[in-house]
Amino acid sequence: MLKFFLNNSNSSYLRGLEAEFGESSNSIRLELNKLENAGLLSSNLQGNKKYFQANTKHPLYKDINSILLKFTGLDKIVDNVIGQLGALELVFVVGDLAKGLSSEVIDLVFVGEIDKIYLFDLVQKVEQKLSKKIKYVCYSSSEFSDEEFKTNHTDYLLLWSK
Repeated sequence: MLKFFLNNSNSSYLRGLEAEFGESSNSIRLELNKLENAGLLSSNLQGNKKYFQANTKHPLYKDINSILLKFTGLDKIVDNVIGQLGALELVFVVGDLAKGLSSEVIDLVFVGEIDKIYLFDLVQKVEQKLSKKIKYVCYSSSEFSDEEFKTNHTDYLLLWSK
């Protein structure tokens, strides 16, 4: 569920999920069909592959997304870190969580004019609350390049924007 409902731009096909999760294609196919029949996933054909993606129009999508933000601890980062940093413009999640994989490490990219010492203190407090490690990179507005970022990070989730 993380794969599709944490980052709604994620899409995948059966064999890709099989390789990613190390499960049998039959068990994955059964679960994908159940989620699609329930309307939680939508699908489209691209060549001979059937790609699945979260159905953001489903009435439960926002609730599931909110639960997953809480489960991963991203809600705590938004509440306790981002809101207190001042001239922040963008925050991205990269790494395993952006791919929809469960992880004990949260990888973040901050863009804006940030007091890095204060950020360090906030991150330490949130790490203790979550019992997870937070890795982060900070870019000033002038250092950040959207093109370069997207080239270096094929999987990312925009967590917050100004």
